[in-house]
Amino acid sequence: QVQLVESGGGLVQAGGSLRLSCAASGRTDNTNGMGWFRQAPGKEREFVATISWGSSVRYYADSVKGRFTISRDNAKYTVFLQMNSLKPEDTAVYYCAARISYGSSRDAHEYDYWGQGTQVTVSS
Repeated sequence: QVQLVESGGGLVQAGGSLRLSCAASGRTDNTNGMGWFRQAPGKEREFVATISWGSSVRYYADSVKGRFTISRDNAKYTVFLQMNSLKPEDTAVYYCAARISYGSSRDAHEYDYWGQGTQVTVSS
């Protein structure tokens, strides 16, 4: 089993920045692709960003491209999401996810493990 714990969420003004972290523990050798998803009140969970094991492949949702950057430190079993130029529409609970299969994916159904989420609120 793999446990994922997110941190770094909070309240920020529009135009500000936050850096989310996701620390993995347990059977971390069982994880490869990692991703970030988010869910706003009353909306479906949506893809934000994903990264492969070696960081060679990264995909972003169009809504965050150019503003968010996903990265990982495999030695520390941690994935990061640097969020710049935040907008009120970025307000959501952000979830970290890990998949056993190699490669990255935009599809939430292809992830095997999920964190509890961290709240990000962007005020206008």
